[in-house]
Amino acid sequence: MTYDFDTIIPRRGTGNIKYDRRPELDPFWVADMDFASAPEITAALIERAKHPIYGYAQAHEGVIEATLQYLTSRHGLTIQASQLVWLGGLVPALSLAVKAFCQPGDAVMTCTPSYPPFLNVHHDGAKIDLISIPHVNVDGQWTLDFAAMEASITAKTRLFLLSNPQNPLGRVFTRSELILLAEFCQRHNLILVSDEIHCDLIFNETLTPHVCGHSLPSEFLDRIITLLSPSKTYNIAGIGIAYALITDDALKRRFIAARGHTQSEINTFGYYAAEAAYRHGEPWRQQLLAYLSKNQETMHAYLTEKAPQLIVNHNEATYLTWIDCRGLGLENPALHFEKEAGLFLSDGTFFGVPGHVRFNFGCPRAHLLQGLEKMVNVLSLS
Repeated sequence: MTYDFDTIIPRRGTGNIKYDRRPELDPFWVADMDFASAPEITAALIERAKHPIYGYAQAHEGVIEATLQYLTSRHGLTIQASQLVWLGGLVPALSLAVKAFCQPGDAVMTCTPSYPPFLNVHHDGAKIDLISIPHVNVDGQWTLDFAAMEASITAKTRLFLLSNPQNPLGRVFTRSELILLAEFCQRHNLILVSDEIHCDLIFNETLTPHVCGHSLPSEFLDRIITLLSPSKTYNIAGIGIAYALITDDALKRRFIAARGHTQSEINTFGYYAAEAAYRHGEPWRQQLLAYLSKNQETMHAYLTEKAPQLIVNHNEATYLTWIDCRGLGLENPALHFEKEAGLFLSDGTFFGVPGHVRFNFGCPRAHLLQGLEKMVNVLSLS
C-alpha cells in the first residue's frame, strides 16, 4: 500500500496549537507533522469509539503485548510488563524524575541546544539548579563535550537528561558515546534519563543505528530510565501516550513514588492508538522516513543555493532542522521571520542558543517549499 504524504490537509480551526495558537502565521514550529496518521490507527480509534462508554482506562492486554513485541523487535530487549511505567507524556516524566531524585540544592545536567523542557523542568523541584553544557561540533558532527561536563559537575548533581536522537540537532549518538556517558553517570552517581521519543525517525539505520539506553551493558541499568512513545513517529502526540522503561526495581519504586496525585490519567484512545501503531504502523513508518529524507534533501538544496548565509544542520533523525542564523546579523531571527515573512518558527533562545531557529519539515513538500520561499524572499529584500 502506498500512503499519501503530499496532500495538504487543512488544520486551522481544529483546536490544535500548531495552527490555532497563531492563526495569522504559517507554522513550522512545534513537533507535530502535517500528515494523516497511519490509517490503521484511525481505524482502531473509530472501532474503540463504537463502544459508547469511555471510562477510566488502563493498559489492556493488546497494548502491553504490542509494546513488548516492539521492544524486542526494534531494540532487541526482553522486557517484563511490570517494567513499563505508563505515562500521559514524556515532559511530565522529565519533571517526575526531578521530583523523584533531587532535593533542594541538587542539580540537573543536560546539553544545549536542547528541547526547552529539558532546560526548565528543574523548576518543578524546589531550588534545583541546572547545569547546561553546550554540545560541540567535531569534524562536522555534534557530540557531547565530556571535558566540559567533567569540569562543571558538582557533588550535588543528581540527574543527566539526554535526548537521543537529539532534539533539535537530529544527532543519533553512537554506542561508544553512550557508554562514555553511562560511565560518566556511574562515576558521578547520576541517574541517566534517556528521552528517546524520536528513535523511530532515523533516516539511515545502517549508518546511524539507534542504541537504546536499555541495550547498554547491564552494569549501567540500575541508573537508567528510558523514555519512549509512538507519539512523534505516528503523529499522535495530541492523544497522549508514553511510557518509561525501568528494569531496576529500586529505581522504579523511587520514580513511581514521586508521582503522587500530579500525573493525569491516560485516556483509552491513547492505549488503542499505541497498540495500532506498534502492530500495524511499520509500512507507513518506512514510507514516512523516505518522504522526510527527501524533504530534508530538498530543504538543504534550496537554502544552500538561495540563502548561503544560513547554516542548515544535517539531520540523522527527526523532522526538526536546526538553522544557524547568526550570519544574518539579526538580534532575533525567529521574530524577524515572523514579522517579515509571516512564519512561525521555534526560537533558538528557548533551546539555550540564541541566533538560531528550529524548522519543522514534517509537512507536504509543496507546503515546505512555500515556507522556504517566504524565508528566502525576506532575506533577498533585507
